[in-house]
Amino acid sequence: MYHAVVKTAEAAHNPLVPELPDLIWGGLCFLIILFFFWKMALPKFMTLLDERSAAIEGNIAKADEAQHKAEELLEEYTAQLAEARAEAGRIREQAREDGKKILADLKEQATAEAARVTASAQAQIEAERQAAVVSLRNEVGSLAIDLASGVIGESLSNDQRASAVVDRFLAEIEADEARKAGSAS
Repeated sequence: MYHAVVKTAEAAHNPLVPELPDLIWGGLCFLIILFFFWKMALPKFMTLLDERSAAIEGNIAKADEAQHKAEELLEEYTAQLAEARAEAGRIREQAREDGKKILADLKEQATAEAARVTASAQAQIEAERQAAVVSLRNEVGSLAIDLASGVIGESLSNDQRASAVVDRFLAEIEADEARKAGSAS
C-alpha cells in the first residue's frame, strides 16, 4: 500500500516544483523588475549613498580642520601664556630693583637729613654755648669786680681797668683748668 500512495502522489502536481510556464513568466517578471530596479532605483540609491558619504567625509574634514585650528590656538595661547609669565617675572624683578633703588635713595636722604639736623643742632648748641660763655663771663666779671672792689677797698668803676682785671682773672681760671685736664690725661 505504501507504493500505491507514493505513485498517486507522483502523479499529482507537486506544489514545490513549479511548472515550466510559471518558471518562464516568473523569470520574465523578475528580469523586468530587475531592469527597472537597475535603471531607476539603484542609481538613486547610489546617488543617495554618495551624497551621504560626501557629507560624512566633509564633516570629518571639517572636524579635522577644527581640531587642527584648536590645536594651533592652544599652542598660540600656551606661547602667549608663557610670554606673559616671563613678562610678569621681568616686571616683578624690575619692581624689586626699583624698590631697592628707592629704598637706598630714601636711606641716603634720611642719612643726609640726619646729618643736616645733627650739624644744625651742633651749630645751635655751639652758639648757645658761646652765648652762655659770654653771659657767664659778664656775670663772673661783674661779680669779680664787686668782690675785688670790696677786697681792695677802692672802686673799680673804670671800665677799662675792670675789664682788664676780669680778663686776667678768667685767663687764670682757664689756665688752671687746662693744667688739671693735662695732668688728668
